Amino acid sequence: MVPAMTVVVVGAGVFGAWTAKFLADAGHRVTLIDAYGPANGRASSADFSRVIRAGYGRDAVYSRWATESLQDWLWLCEESGQALLARTGALFLGEPANTYVADTHATLTTLGIPVERLELDALLKRFPQISTDGLGAAVFEPGAGVVRARAAVHALVGVMARDSRVAYAQASIMPTEEGAPACRVMTRDGQPLDADAYVFACGPWLPKVLPVAVGARIRPTRQEVLYFGPPQGDARYSAAQMPVWIDFASGVYGIPDLDALGFKVGIDRHGPVIDPDMLDRVVDPVIVEDTRAWLAQRFPGMKGAPLVDARVCQYENTSSGDFIIDRHPHWPNCWIVGGGSGHGFKHGPAVGRHVAALVGGLVGVEERFALATKSAIAARTVY
Repeated sequence: MVPAMTVVVVGAGVFGAWTAKFLADAGHRVTLIDAYGPANGRASSADFSRVIRAGYGRDAVYSRWATESLQDWLWLCEESGQALLARTGALFLGEPANTYVADTHATLTTLGIPVERLELDALLKRFPQISTDGLGAAVFEPGAGVVRARAAVHALVGVMARDSRVAYAQASIMPTEEGAPACRVMTRDGQPLDADAYVFACGPWLPKVLPVAVGARIRPTRQEVLYFGPPQGDARYSAAQMPVWIDFASGVYGIPDLDALGFKVGIDRHGPVIDPDMLDRVVDPVIVEDTRAWLAQRFPGMKGAPLVDARVCQYENTSSGDFIIDRHPHWPNCWIVGGGSGHGFKHGPAVGRHVAALVGGLVGVEERFALATKSAIAARTVY
């Protein structure tokens, strides 16, 4: 049995919160801190919703982690008493012979995860809201859906606080002195945070907090998500009648009208590099108009739909799109967790469980999540 330790987890987003939960499950004394609060408006874990899907092309590790994580999200729904999930299914779209779509079908079939291939006539019959122009056969994952993201992180932190299992504090920390012989964490008001181990899961702030170890290996980028209003009385774009969808040919994804918030459309292409502390969250009107034009082509019934809400979030991109889950190169009791790269939210529980096992010495670092496999040159392969 691993001896109990005191652990400080920096960052109360989805990775940090689930890591704190599983560390506490293992018997460790955990303090979770965040400069702005759980899933705050500056964080990568903010906004109302995130896609949950196991389809990842050939990347079976992410398919498995998403499937495992779904059980934990369902646990959180029950434990918190909140409806945090909507099981809409997920639709993978692409041009004819799109390899990612085909690989997704093959991988899910191999793993025994329910999946369907939809030829164009079947796609149009099941989802007549979608224009099939330029598309090939689609793949439908019926078990996928949406997690109410910000509410879910708040629910998890709340469950841990209710059970007195994790101490939460809102505090800002100083950048670490990475030339020092040991990790020492100080709040900006001069209070030391002494612990046996540290986990830095602070998303787009990792390059600021750990400029030497992380630096340009993670690039926070600006990403708009737009909510368009469906026509009056038209329920075809609601979560009851539409799945989440990803159009790999266009680099666009979407979530149906959930909780009457609007039909969500996100651009999956990386935007400009930003400072997560200082970026104004004002959407670019050019992106709004470009997205509206695309929406009218793929979903003709949404032509001319008004923009009813919008968010400027951020990705925290690694060079490949793979996560960073590794020990600090100079401090053996310090762990670095990040690089959600726009697809990480759904994997929060699996990441947290894996990090807790790493801290406890029960598993080793996976090569694809190692710092050494990341560079400052963008060559994303995970979507």
